[in-house]
Amino acid sequence: MTRNPSPLVRWLLLCALLHSATDTSLMAAADNSIGVGARKARGAEVLIDGSRRTLDRKWEYWRGPRFASSMPIKWKIVEDPVDKGSCLMTDDPVAAGGKYGTADIVTKKAYRDFRLHIEFLVAKPGGNSGVYLQNRYEIQVLDGDKTTHGMGAVINETESPYSAYNGAGKWNSYDILFRAARFKDGKRVEKAMVTVYFNGKKVHRNVPINQVWGGPNSGIDGGNDGGKGITDTPGGLKLQCEGHDVRYRNTWIKELNLDKPDTDF
Repeated sequence: MTRNPSPLVRWLLLCALLHSATDTSLMAAADNSIGVGARKARGAEVLIDGSRRTLDRKWEYWRGPRFASSMPIKWKIVEDPVDKGSCLMTDDPVAAGGKYGTADIVTKKAYRDFRLHIEFLVAKPGGNSGVYLQNRYEIQVLDGDKTTHGMGAVINETESPYSAYNGAGKWNSYDILFRAARFKDGKRVEKAMVTVYFNGKKVHRNVPINQVWGGPNSGIDGGNDGGKGITDTPGGLKLQCEGHDVRYRNTWIKELNLDKPDTDF
């Protein structure tokens, strides 16, 4: 004869079921906020949604040493080449021929610690752009390059995780948790740190970033002590224009305050 479980047993079984459901829910939520097509995290700010209105409200040109364009932003809102909707295209004539720094755009708002999601599509082989955290540290967008200067690399700091790349003509995504450098009495005591998912695959974990690479045309602090003179100044998210057809969409950022030097997520 089958006996009914005692109240204590039923309670324990219910707790186990609820715990399992909660874990599954959390995993699903995490999966939904990472990778191509990720949903915006709660409390995050939309930076690119395929509209001209958001572009004009949130972005401006970075007026660095090589800046050669003028407002309003010349980048175009164009039809998404893969899915329904529209996206942002890195199109400004002054950058033709790979003249980086002439027409890069940067958010009007500056950030310290944050969680970022951004999706990009390189339209043609060899297409080049770049995602700059705090307008300092570049996560490379460069089709065909598998070196430390190549696709998905924390530029000149890590190898390229090229195997995670979906290829030209397809949408790709970076999910990034970034912690800004820390200072004491005006001196850097902790380097900036980053963890990166590339198309849903964790490719960099708690990578310390040593400096700004590429000189003063790359971003703020690039001209300080050969890029090593990092300052305690927040910076915007910058996207690079190098005269190539690279598209961006579904980009959002959530400000954080990371007390501990740990960006793993």
